[in-house]
Amino acid sequence: MKRIGIVYHPLNKGALDLARKVAGILGSVDVNCWSCSAWEGQQLSKQVTDTDLILTVGGDGTILRTAQALVSYSIPIIGINMGKLGFLTELTASEAVDKLPALLAGGGWIDERAMLEVRLESRQKKRDQKFLVLNDVVIARGEIARIIYIEAEIDDEPLTTYKADGVIVATATGSTGYALACGGPILHPQAVQFLLAPIVPHLSLNNTLVLPSETKVKLRVGPIHKAVLSVDGHISIPLDSNESITVKHSRLATRFLRTSTRDSFYSMLERKLKG
Repeated sequence: MKRIGIVYHPLNKGALDLARKVAGILGSVDVNCWSCSAWEGQQLSKQVTDTDLILTVGGDGTILRTAQALVSYSIPIIGINMGKLGFLTELTASEAVDKLPALLAGGGWIDERAMLEVRLESRQKKRDQKFLVLNDVVIARGEIARIIYIEAEIDDEPLTTYKADGVIVATATGSTGYALACGGPILHPQAVQFLLAPIVPHLSLNNTLVLPSETKVKLRVGPIHKAVLSVDGHISIPLDSNESITVKHSRLATRFLRTSTRDSFYSMLERKLKG
């Protein structure tokens, strides 16, 4: 590997210190490296040309921000965990330096994760925006603590009107996050299926649906309600009544470099969920 990017959590002093340490080590073995805050997506995208690997230093949130900035480039990511849970990160802070030589020599394997494409359409606000999602997209109630109505269609056929705090559409990667907390199933990380899960439903469909990758989901905020659209936990957009999003499988994917064995997901899952 000749060029490596280091993306760090800007508010975590330990992450910044470790990023500088790793950069120093890479420089000492003549590896060209650059660094950037995970919160500066546009700046990050400008630096990735000819980059062979991205090292993230932070937690899962750092990876989610990085993945959105890099998805068009197919550059593998390996995460160093400076957070708490770290479902997406691969290395602990203590082992990161020791494993650098193996990574530079081309060790490890590529873990490819499915993504979703989200389209937000609004005639009244004249907007048409697209987002790529690695984890989940959520429509949730706004400031007022009351349920909202969300009309759901699958492949242009009406499914139900959820009366709930919100609705989650999650990838296999996101199935261990918010969707799991709402009672959803855990999908294998390489699965291309995705989940449709209500959040605290009231007198409406309360089951999580596992949908094939060919499925198209449309969600529309009901009349007189306001809501918030959340994309991968860090993009937040207010929604008015009758605004809608369409969610479908993306042709793009996020690629991770892994050093653990290919069958380690289940043992890791047990360890992570028990804290």
